[in-house]
Amino acid sequence: MGDRVIFHIDVNSAFLSWEAVYRLRCLGDSLDLREIPSAVGGERAKRHGVILAKSIPAKKYNVRTGEPIVDALRKCPNLMIVEPNRELYSRNSKALMEILRKYSDTVEQFSIDEAFVDMTGTELLFGKPLEAAYTLRDEIYETLGFTVNVGISSNKLLAKMAGEFEKPNKVHTLFPEEIREKMWPLPVGELFLVGGASEKRLKQMGINTIGELAQADPGMLRATLKKHGEAIWNFANGRDVALVEAEPPDNKGYGNSVTIAFDVKDADTAKNILLSLSETVGRRLRRDGVWIETVSVTIRYFDLNRTSHQCVLEHATNITDEIYRAACRLFDELWDGAPIRLLGVQTGKVTKEGENRQLSLFDDTDYEKLERLDRAMDSIRERFGADAVQRASFMKR
Repeated sequence: MGDRVIFHIDVNSAFLSWEAVYRLRCLGDSLDLREIPSAVGGERAKRHGVILAKSIPAKKYNVRTGEPIVDALRKCPNLMIVEPNRELYSRNSKALMEILRKYSDTVEQFSIDEAFVDMTGTELLFGKPLEAAYTLRDEIYETLGFTVNVGISSNKLLAKMAGEFEKPNKVHTLFPEEIREKMWPLPVGELFLVGGASEKRLKQMGINTIGELAQADPGMLRATLKKHGEAIWNFANGRDVALVEAEPPDNKGYGNSVTIAFDVKDADTAKNILLSLSETVGRRLRRDGVWIETVSVTIRYFDLNRTSHQCVLEHATNITDEIYRAACRLFDELWDGAPIRLLGVQTGKVTKEGENRQLSLFDDTDYEKLERLDRAMDSIRERFGADAVQRASFMKR
């Protein structure tokens, strides 16, 4: 089965599960949201927002993650909608990662409810892969109260594919020698990286299963689907060389990143997230009385690929708007239109000597006004909480 052993951990209906466990364990509720048609989304009274997570009973009504709440309610009028609780999700995600790091030093958080764990060389500690996976799965349930799927293979792609097999609360393997039996018979649309448009093109080419894709002429796929065709051909054959990358500690700068519950496919949504991240970073800089001279943006796509870009600022700054504008420029240079699962804003070259900005004849920006605005917002948030004041762009629906 190869030398490497990679686990993919995926929380089953994460937001809904975390809400259900909180209500059962902390509020004393007797109703388990996971056992009724229910979903996490926006405010039902206002009937806006999208479905972020759904229960298995809701799935039977064809309620889909990412669809508008109004559409979900048409399918299932009795659907119980609960509002998102970001703080609760963050706590549960952190607790999950703490358990995973008991099993390996190399844990890569892929999203708020997913992670890859490199278990290579841990057999003497935790037993063979299947034994270790069941032990890990059971510890998560007994400690935190929610279920996960564990996919096991020798690379990240196949581990993730294995984790998508039968749910919930299951452990599956998909080693290279199992690809022909377990993966090739599946519809081509179930292959990681094959979206709706690619699936349609492949079917027009007479390719309906992953096995047919794996045995297709790679030159023909490259001619039709460009570089993407070559990538999915490799994936259909189980080839993936990406390593599990543990997040490095951020001790040389100030940064923030967020994993997203759904695929971000438009620039406006992405830039709203970048603004929120820039505000957090700027607030920390001002709190510590420091300035930064570089800004970088990181994008991790839905297919595990990560890209980043950095720029050097003309002047050291801790102004949110300057950090945000630099982040947007970097994002526009980086983004290739693929669905996004993680965005990050990092800063570097920290200095304590950034107050004396050299003015330019060609720059009429009122930096003093921007600094006063940031200080006023910081003060309000310190007194009344992080959500006490929000920019108008965050209020748009």
